[in-house]
Order: sequence, then C-alpha cells, then structure tokens
Amino acid sequence: MSHRSEQLQRRLFALCAIAVGTIAGSAILYKREAQRIDLGRAEALSVVVLDREDRLLRAYATKDGHWRLPVEVKDVDPRYFALLTAYEDKNFRSHRGVDPLAMVRAVGLLARHGKPLSGGSTLTMQVVRLLSGEHERSAGGKLRQAFRAIALERRLTKDQILRAYLRLAPMGGNVEGVRAASLAYFGKEPKRLSIGEAALLVALPQSPKLRRPDRFPETARRARDRVLARVAAAGIISAEEMRRAMAERVPAARREFPMLAPHLADQALEERRGALVHRLTIDASVQKALEALVKEQVGDVASKLSAALVAVDNRTGEIIASVGSPGYLDQARAGAVDMTQAVRSPGSTLKPLIYGLAFEAGVAHPDTLIEDRPTRFGLYVPKNFDQDWHGTVSVRLALAQSLNIPAVKVLDVVGPAKLLARLQQADAHPVLPKGAEPSLALALGGLGMRLTDLAGLYVALARQGEIVPLRVRRDLAAPEKAPERKPPLLSPVAAWYVTDILRNAPAPANAKPGEIAYKTGTSYGFRDAWAAGFDGRHTIAVWVGRPDATATPGLAGRTAAAPILFDAFARISRARTPLPAAPSGVINTASEPLPMPLRRFREAGENGGRDWTASDAYVSPPVQIAFPPDRSEIEAEEGETQAITVKVEGGTLPLTWLVDGVPVESADPNRREATLPAGTRGFYRLSVIDARGRADRVTVRLK
Repeated sequence: MSHRSEQLQRRLFALCAIAVGTIAGSAILYKREAQRIDLGRAEALSVVVLDREDRLLRAYATKDGHWRLPVEVKDVDPRYFALLTAYEDKNFRSHRGVDPLAMVRAVGLLARHGKPLSGGSTLTMQVVRLLSGEHERSAGGKLRQAFRAIALERRLTKDQILRAYLRLAPMGGNVEGVRAASLAYFGKEPKRLSIGEAALLVALPQSPKLRRPDRFPETARRARDRVLARVAAAGIISAEEMRRAMAERVPAARREFPMLAPHLADQALEERRGALVHRLTIDASVQKALEALVKEQVGDVASKLSAALVAVDNRTGEIIASVGSPGYLDQARAGAVDMTQAVRSPGSTLKPLIYGLAFEAGVAHPDTLIEDRPTRFGLYVPKNFDQDWHGTVSVRLALAQSLNIPAVKVLDVVGPAKLLARLQQADAHPVLPKGAEPSLALALGGLGMRLTDLAGLYVALARQGEIVPLRVRRDLAAPEKAPERKPPLLSPVAAWYVTDILRNAPAPANAKPGEIAYKTGTSYGFRDAWAAGFDGRHTIAVWVGRPDATATPGLAGRTAAAPILFDAFARISRARTPLPAAPSGVINTASEPLPMPLRRFREAGENGGRDWTASDAYVSPPVQIAFPPDRSEIEAEEGETQAITVKVEGGTLPLTWLVDGVPVESADPNRREATLPAGTRGFYRLSVIDARGRADRVTVRLK
C-alpha cells in the first residue's frame, strides 16, 4: 500500500471516529437532557374558585407570589394562536421541536449583519426555557435546549406544549400566562380577544420587563404594532384590520383580579386543601350585583354597621349569592368575618314557623281570633315592639304586624320544645344559651342562628314545607347512597297559610306589595336587623348589624334590612316568579265558616287549653293518640291509596280529625277510632282535637 493510500485511510478512520463519537455524544447528551425536563412548573398554578358557569370568582397567587392561572387551549381566542405562530414559529405544527430552516436563517442573518435579527427558537424551545428557568444564549445552551425540545415533542402533543406556553409565558411583573395577563391588562377572560389585544399578548413575552404596559405603555404599543405589521405582511390579517388594531388603546394600568364571594372562596380552600380548582354554585353576575348593593346600603364607615346576604334557588337549594360583609378588606367593619355564618339572635323571623306549627296541629287558622292584651307567663312578661296592645285581632293580623304577645301565646300552646325540635329536624342548628332549656323567649329570638340556616327555613316555606339541604359546592362527589328524605318543616296547608299571610305584609316604601312573602326581625337591644323572604323562584335572607354585637339605636328589620331584601330581588330579576298556589285542604273562610274549635284561639290554662286543670281531668282525661306512636313507620302497599288507622284515648267527644292540618270530614267524630286517608309514601302528621279544644298529634311515615 502506498504512503498516499495509508494517509487517506487514516483520514477516513478519523472522520468515522469523529462521526461515531459525535453521534454517541449526541445520543448521550439527548438522553441526559431529556431526563432533565420537569413539567412541574406548568402545574404549579394559582388556585382558582369558579362559579356555576366556570367564570372566575377569585384567584390566589402561587407560593412564589406569581399569578399563573389554569388555562386550556380551548379557553383562548383562536386569533391569538394565529398571530402567535405567524410571529414566533410558523412551522410549529410540522416540526419536531427544532426548525432547521429557521436555525439556518438565524445563523445567516447573524453572519451577514453581525447581530441576531431572527431568534431561530421554536415555541417548543421557549417552553423548555420556561420549564427550566434557564435562558442561556450560548451555543452550548442552545444545543441543550434543542435536545430538550426534541424530547419534549416526543413526550407531549402540540396542544399540550401550547398549554404549557399559555400558562408560563412571562407577561410583566408577577403576571405569567395568557389568562392572567388578559385579566390583569384587559379585565376579561382570553376567550374573546381583539386583534390588538392578541398582538400585545404575543409581544410581551419577548421582553416582559421593558414592555409592561402598566409601566412602559409606549414601548408596549410599539412592540404590539411590530407584531401587527409582520402578521399583516404574512397575510394573517388584512391591512384594514391592522390599522384598526393599531388604533386600539394600550392599557396603562393593571386591573385587580376578580375577588367575588371571597368568604366562600376561603371556605372552599379550607375544605379541600391541595385542589387547584374549586367549583361553586354561585352565579358571578348575581354575586357581583348583590355585593355592590350591600356596599351601597350599609351606610358610612363611622357607624361601623355591617350587613350580610344569602340568595338561594328554591328549586335546587343552591346558593347563588353569599355576601359575608360589605367589603372583605374593610377592617373598620371586620370585613374578613363572614357574617352569614355568625350565630346571632333572629328576632321575630321565627314567628312564621310558630304559627305554622299551630296551623298544622289544627289549633289555629289565619282567621282565628286571638287576644293581644297584657299577659304574664310566670315571670316572663312580653311586650309588643310598639309598646301598645291591640285587643282582639286575627292570627293573620298578628303575624303580619309581628305582634309579640300573640306569638308567645301560640308558642305556649305549641310548646317551645316542639319548635326547637322542628328547627333541629330542618338542620337549622339553633343555639341556646349554655345550660338553658327551650322557653317562650324563643318566640322573640331567644336563641342563636346563622343567616344561612334562616335562609334554609324560608326555602322550605317556599317549597310548601319541603326541606331541601342548601349547598354551595358543585365539585363534591355524589354520595354513594341517596340521603334519606327529611320530614317536612310544615305541612303544605300550614306552609301555604304562612305564605299567604307574609305575602300581604306591608312592603317598604317604593316597593310593590304582594309579590314577595317576607318577614322582618329585630333582636333584643337593637343588635341585629333581619329580613327573609321568597317568591316562586328565589329566597333571600338579609342581616344588618355590627360584627361586635354592639347595639345600634333605632336599628330595626323593617327599616334597615327589608329595603335591602326588596332591592336584592329587583337586582336578581325584574320579573317576579309567582308564589305557589293553594294546595287542597285549605279552609277558605269566604266560602265556608271555620270549625268551632278554630274560631277563637284557646290559650294555655284556659278551659280546653294545653294545660288542662284537675276539674277537667275529673270529667275526662286529655285526648291522646294511642296508635300509631309518634315517629313510627308503617309499611305501605305499592300502587294503592293508603289509609291509616288511628286510635285515641281520653278526650271529650266529639273529636275533630286532621291530616297535615286539614280536617277529615269522613271520620266519625263520635268515636275514638278512625281510618284517616293518606296518600303516597312519605311523612304525615295526624292530629285530633276534642270538644274542649285539647289536642294531640303524631308524625308517621308510610314506606
């Protein structure tokens, strides 16, 4: 072999060795760089709380203090992507992480002009830098980015890479990602962007510090216009669209991120720690309107008066608005305290339930006459709010005008323990003073209750007595077993009687009466003012007072809370949904007289009242339902109309029989045993009244 041939052979071996070494080195480098890709930063997002339509209620900054909101490709205006790829990476959908043509073009421009005029980096390479936080501009750094980009393309789809860019692209200050930037600079979600807005969001990541529109609006405008000029030259937008977009004003300040229902948002985070997205039943538009209303109506700061409001959809029990204070950041009013959850005295707002229990038990009717005169109950001497007495009035008038003495008399017959048990049955969480037993003071607010619980009671009234649990979360897993249906708060007839009275209560000035059934309340010492009401669709409960429970002279439910209630209904909807129609069994005194025992209310201690005397016992013992026992369950045959056999002991004949507060005409009044008609499966309240007006009642369930 000649010397020349030997040299050629050595060179070939050397070139092969270099090639093999380069390939081997590249493979090792690729494997090493692929292992260094960490997608964690794209998932380290701000926690967000969404409304019933996935609109943003509130967002929380990340642990490192950045606004980096969850966003998907479908959440962003398609025109943004058209501008982004045309300006940054026109071959994004076709390359494998590195665009060789763009790299060659960038190197050629650098060699020709001595400075970089074209980056050559693909969107995938930019995502690699954003994930790692490394922004090396050296040849070695670019090579590592290229290898990682190729590896990332093999690991993720194009849309997943775009999603990472949408979340991580720096937009100035602590704002990262397209969604956070759209909210911060334009005050809206990126679903609908103008061409000018989309161009600004494309331009910002290239130099986020120097192009921040809130600090350098003119620099930001020029950068936006360069994007518009280039995409117009590429034919992505027309010349006319470019001119209109360039005429758009660049925002010169950052906007606050949404902060609706902040108390509920905090509660949601506490309940599900670690979750990034929380979905509530709140309606963002209603929440915003009612937050503004409460803030407008609460008065000047010097009074330190606060207010809270809860609005519920009667059909589902979903809370559509919850305002815990006039201002979450208002320290003068302890705004961070959620007053919808504060336990306060409800004043007279429980009177409708007291009368409803009397209607249900068959001891009263709205047209029953009752005495409003000075009365002593042991050491307890209640007085009316106006410090006056009104003589003989109907129950309807007594409730409509919120007279205290008649309400205490009715509770004395119904029984405070019965009222408390019914509240507990409805999950209203009543709170008595420590060591106290239920007493007649309950009629005037002698217990504690939350605003949300009061709203739940009035929702049941709006549903003709049917209890539905209130809920505010829509992202909790459905229970494996359907919850057992609760006994009704009141029978449909009793609930309708209450509604009919409350709908005709005097409305505040400038409010239309008859459309909303409502009741007000004022706690002892003018500490709390309440108003709760409903139409056929919504229930709203309002509280006004001071968070520290200090008295406010002159504070009253009718003047402080009722105007907010009626205004809240007007802001939810201009048209009112009609209240429920009368159910069967309602006694209409315009067409038929009241039964004798219902014409005049028999007070406890009267002949025929609850507390029968020794002479009454000698004549006949009190009436008592011997069968079925209270809270018993009776098997029902499928598909048949059911009846319940009732046996009574004691009492003076004739007897009046009632099912859910409705007299049963077919039952023989001269016998102590009767078959009472029921219906489908469910809860029924059976009552009997003897000739002296003494009564007993039980609740049974057909199953």
